[in-house]
Amino acid sequence: MKKSFKLEDLDCAHCAAKMEDAIRKIEGVQNASVNFLAQKLTLEAPDDRFEGALAEAVKVCKKIEPDCTILV
Repeated sequence: MKKSFKLEDLDCAHCAAKMEDAIRKIEGVQNASVNFLAQKLTLEAPDDRFEGALAEAVKVCKKIEPDCTILV
């Protein structure tokens, strides 16, 4: 499954790159892309693991940039 989510209050391109790298390392994530200019996260994971991967992605984003929110 592949879905895109809007990011709110992502203030730094460097942080976006760090988020992308960290999300790609989450178990079950096949691919992840964080577009700073579009303020968008695209996440790809198997259907049965998607919700867990998304929950971990939310935690990773908060850890790297506490003000950033993934609008689900």
